[in-house]
Amino acid sequence: MLIDTHCHLDFPAFDADRALVIQRAREEGIAYFIDIGSTLDSSVSACALAQKYPEVYASVGVHPHDADSFDLKAKAKLKELAQQGKIVAIGETGLDYYRNLSNPENQKQAFIQQIEIAKDLKLPLVIHCRQAEKDLLQILKSAFPLQAVVHCFSGDEDFLQECLDSGFFISFTCNITYKKAQGLREMVKLTPLDRIMLETDAPYLSPENFRGQRNEPLQIKLLANQISQIKGVSFECIAELTTQNAKSFFKLR
Repeated sequence: MLIDTHCHLDFPAFDADRALVIQRAREEGIAYFIDIGSTLDSSVSACALAQKYPEVYASVGVHPHDADSFDLKAKAKLKELAQQGKIVAIGETGLDYYRNLSNPENQKQAFIQQIEIAKDLKLPLVIHCRQAEKDLLQILKSAFPLQAVVHCFSGDEDFLQECLDSGFFISFTCNITYKKAQGLREMVKLTPLDRIMLETDAPYLSPENFRGQRNEPLQIKLLANQISQIKGVSFECIAELTTQNAKSFFKLR
């Protein structure tokens, strides 16, 4: 059994065949899907998918790219959504100074506000971070204690160690299969198995040999196989441990 801990099945890329995508993945042994909200609208859609499909759970949040439009009304709406059934986390939220599509100060404030929701409701955080490690860690540490997973990990060894020392989980995506991603594969090697979760970030980040195509949750098997090779343990071991990590983190039944 495997779990895709971060996908965007609510996105338009899946409008034509969403049910078939879920069915294909289920037939390949993917038991659960965490559909991740990235805007208020997509968070509403993620909640609806969680209600429609037994194997889908949801996270609600506003991505740093949309932080300029985040206000107290948006915070109240997110908190309302987060109290529905099958909502297992807040996010994705965080900081992104790579694309910098929102003002950095607005990103920080939106992040802080979403951390407050997570702490109030005792939910874990799904963290997005690109080239903002220092500010992100400073904000998170000021809010301890909290639970978090750093999704689509792309940092260096120092950032990885800071995250591990903080008790965070690390989530890797299919981009670790890319030919030029040796640095990411080194981060996989350094991350303890009891802290790793798997994600596709579908429809994004299709594995090597599938690049240019829509990614799907069924590709989590290919990711698990890649990690088993990096770690030098069986596919079954990776499946068991990452599933155990995800079920514990998201409190899945």
